Amino acid sequence: MRFVSNRRRHQPAIIIVSLIDIMIVLLLFLMVTTSFRDLPALKLKLPDSKAGAPRPGVSENPPVIVTVTTNAIYIGRRLVTPEQLQTELKARTATNRQVVVAIRADTQTPYGYVIKVTEAATTAQVKEIKSFVQSGVKPVE
Repeated sequence: MRFVSNRRRHQPAIIIVSLIDIMIVLLLFLMVTTSFRDLPALKLKLPDSKAGAPRPGVSENPPVIVTVTTNAIYIGRRLVTPEQLQTELKARTATNRQVVVAIRADTQTPYGYVIKVTEAATTAQVKEIKSFVQSGVKPVE
């Protein structure tokens, strides 16, 4: 008796298209369920203010945002010295006389850094100097 046949066995066929469909579904599931966060580079605790919401028309001339931390000064995300800040502000006021500087300082920032930024803005002859504060704080009675 012969139990072995000479017939060729066919290899099992793997359908690649269905595997690609499964991979796309898994990819979409992971993309939808993943949470993306924009982590700020600097963590600041802004001082409180009793003033209301900003006035209308503020976005017509966007301010130059100067961030002051406990040991550094930034224009946007670029680290600058007080001299570089003054040079940058002078260059901006040369092209636009309506430059507004907004100072964003942490509550732990030494007051001397804020004064350096204010002096640089005054020397550059900016139109207005503003400060970022937390809004919506009720007055203490």
